[in-house]
Amino acid sequence: MDWNNEYNRKYKFFHEITGEAMRVHSKYKPGLLESAYEAALKYLLEQNGHQVDRQVYLPIYWDEVKLDQNYRMDLVIDSNIIVELKAVSHIETIHRRQLFNYMNLTHLPYGMIINFGAESLYSEWYHRNPTTGQIDRVKLL
Repeated sequence: MDWNNEYNRKYKFFHEITGEAMRVHSKYKPGLLESAYEAALKYLLEQNGHQVDRQVYLPIYWDEVKLDQNYRMDLVIDSNIIVELKAVSHIETIHRRQLFNYMNLTHLPYGMIINFGAESLYSEWYHRNPTTGQIDRVKLL
């Protein structure tokens, strides 16, 4: 089998999610709050058969003690993809760090940042190595 085809098949879900995000961006354009894009993307993905949880609480622990603090992940798709949505002029390092922390705290294998705030939709895709915990950017082929 061709390596490129296998690679693209492995990460097909990233293409599907980005495609639906493009539909949302095309309809709503930049300028809305993240929550509007979030609701629309959730709806479209569910119409395509995905399980989508919105504003998923992520508790924070100190050793074994649950602290009085939670984070909220924008979307968790099919129980293994964290999608962090932004509506900003451009993605900053702090946005990536937020996603990486969510991926490390949950041990979920995949993460995406999608930015609806610019004239063109922007997305980044990431994979977390289950053995090392290293997070690598998935490149387009």
